[in-house]
Amino acid sequence: MTAKNNHPELIEKLAEGISNLTTSEEWQRHLDFQSKFHRYSFNNVLLIAAQCHEASQVAGFNAWRKMNRFVRKGEKAIWILAPMVYKNADAEDGEDERIIRGFNFVPVFDVAQTDGEDLPAICNRLDGDDPAGHYATLLTVADSIGFTVEDHEFNGTTNGDCTHSEHRIRVETRNTPAQRVKTLAHEIAHALLHESFDSRALAELEAESTAYVVCQALGIDSSDYSFGYVATWAGGGDQAIAGIKASCERIQRTAATILRAFEPAAQEEAA
Repeated sequence: MTAKNNHPELIEKLAEGISNLTTSEEWQRHLDFQSKFHRYSFNNVLLIAAQCHEASQVAGFNAWRKMNRFVRKGEKAIWILAPMVYKNADAEDGEDERIIRGFNFVPVFDVAQTDGEDLPAICNRLDGDDPAGHYATLLTVADSIGFTVEDHEFNGTTNGDCTHSEHRIRVETRNTPAQRVKTLAHEIAHALLHESFDSRALAELEAESTAYVVCQALGIDSSDYSFGYVATWAGGGDQAIAGIKASCERIQRTAATILRAFEPAAQEEAA
């Protein structure tokens, strides 16, 4: 393995896999499910994040029931603002006009606070071990760029996070070794690329695409997770593929930087 090898064939394989996924019945089930969720305003997104920063999908009590999921007893609500809408029967055109007369706080709950029917899954956490010790090598990569790595137990579906202000990466400790390798590669990509960014969707596409290239080069097939993750953040097959091609050089360069630690010369120097 050499750092000069940017693995262009893996970028093509990623694009092909996303194209196949986003024309599948599995993807359509995912879209049908997502269409049931209300799209919240920017202010409500801030409110949700302030109360539960790990929230991924939120809905009201009854909305979850309609999806055959139920809020667990004792769960603490997340409060958002909902408009108080009234009909104005005195409208000049004779039709009832809807007007907003203020806002009320209403409770919603994150999917992690519910139990019930399984959700459609297009991101499947990886199975498998890490017999070659790739995670330990990735720890040295994180250390070389000034980031500490901590084990953590997240609520919900979060597998890891990267905080530039604290130069800290956290990785879900309960996942399989293979999944933890992929997650750490993803968060290192964030550390290298995204101290600031304009688009969260593009940042996630770049980080997961980098993790995919790294994992494939190391012999870990992350396609069951990476294809769905990239497609979800990028907005679909054509958009995802266009985003990958636009960021191809950044993805390849970052993957090569990470993979350099796995070259024999680098490992001998570390020893």
